[in-house]
Amino acid sequence: MNTKVNKPAALLQSKQTLFHTHDLAALWNISNTNTLYTTISRFVRGQTLIPIQKGLYSKIPLNQTDPLELGVFLLHRYAYVSCETILTMTGIIHQAAYQYTLVSSVSKIYSLLTLNYKIRKLSEKYLFNTAGITTNERSIMTASTERAIADLLYFQPTYHFDASATINWEKVKNIQQEEGYI
Repeated sequence: MNTKVNKPAALLQSKQTLFHTHDLAALWNISNTNTLYTTISRFVRGQTLIPIQKGLYSKIPLNQTDPLELGVFLLHRYAYVSCETILTMTGIIHQAAYQYTLVSSVSKIYSLLTLNYKIRKLSEKYLFNTAGITTNERSIMTASTERAIADLLYFQPTYHFDASATINWEKVKNIQQEEGYI
């Protein structure tokens, strides 16, 4: 039996900004798919929800959405931000990154508006090891600088780092050993 939920209040009170269809079903306690799609359709018409793509919605405009969060939601599977994205943010790589890099169980490249994403496939025996990975308040997992370096060296063993003197190679080696990369 479904309990009555104030759908607009539940949506507005949620800290989440991006929703898959199943997230909305859980938030609103709706089990009937026809009811769910009708409710979503009404919220889209009322401009309370913004459709991004089939099955993915936002309650804020896309230009205000965190691009990393959007990338993970678009992929719709276990993934964390790593490699070039983290290393550009921390100054280890100086050249501009024109795409966000995530690590997951698939290899994929996709775009949405002006945002570009590159997904690097990591074997599942390494993927789910959380050494050097933190989770933020929006549940987006991000690699530490050392984990991002270890990941990038896994994919490209001869990669050149612009600011290699600032890297704590001991921490990188510890992560590589803990991961099983070496």
